[in-house]
Amino acid sequence: MNNLTFAIIKPDAVKSGNTGLILDRIIKSDFKILGAKLIRLSRKQAEGFYDIHKERPFFEELTEFMCSGQCMVLALKKENAVQEWRQTIGSTNPEEAETGTIRKDFAKNIQNNAVHGSDSDENAKKEIAFFFTNSELIANN
Repeated sequence: MNNLTFAIIKPDAVKSGNTGLILDRIIKSDFKILGAKLIRLSRKQAEGFYDIHKERPFFEELTEFMCSGQCMVLALKKENAVQEWRQTIGSTNPEEAETGTIRKDFAKNIQNNAVHGSDSDENAKKEIAFFFTNSELIANN
């Protein structure tokens, strides 16, 4: 079990002015923010990041959406981080998400679902490394 996870506050949530509210939820859920960047993904970055989905019918729409505006990428630390973050954000479909989760409160629909969360410890490591160098991450003991 790893104590790191990766998160993205997606373009829909940034555009709606919810970045600060979501960051507040992260902090109140006892995650430590080891790295954060406000960025705008290039097409190449989005396609590289979501390469695992390249054969899926939603790939083009997803990568286009992720390039549509600013997003915030985050490296987070907490015991059992991946599972804890996934519980904090809720179901991919906000209609199915539990009350009080980030997606229930901030997502518009299954496509514009406000945030991304790593689905495994292995993917968390890969996703953090995709956006952050070791020197950009704060060692937090």
